[in-house]
Amino acid sequence: MAKFCPNCGAELNEGADVCLKCGKRVTKESNNGGNGQGKSKIAAGLLGIFLGTIGVHNFYLGYTGKAVAQLLITILSCGFLGGVSWLWGLIEGILILTGSIDKDGNGEPLSN
Repeated sequence: MAKFCPNCGAELNEGADVCLKCGKRVTKESNNGGNGQGKSKIAAGLLGIFLGTIGVHNFYLGYTGKAVAQLLITILSCGFLGGVSWLWGLIEGILILTGSIDKDGNGEPLSN
């Protein structure tokens, strides 16, 4: 059975990790026809609401840069700017739960 890139639709070589046409990384779930479950939207949203101050939801979704920024804002300010990170995490958590943010860091859709 032929396998196709979920990004551009090009046919993939057997066992390919990267699409040769578009250069996008291909996950094992998408390489197997997209039958795998993505990361949980509910888990990501709740992590954002309750642990957004330290960026746990962004680590979970694969947005490492944003996660490190939230963590550093909180740690380097000795918690004084933790409210900024908390508000940032709260807003992102709500956006995830409402579906405005619906993909993880690899571009895979979030599951319900």
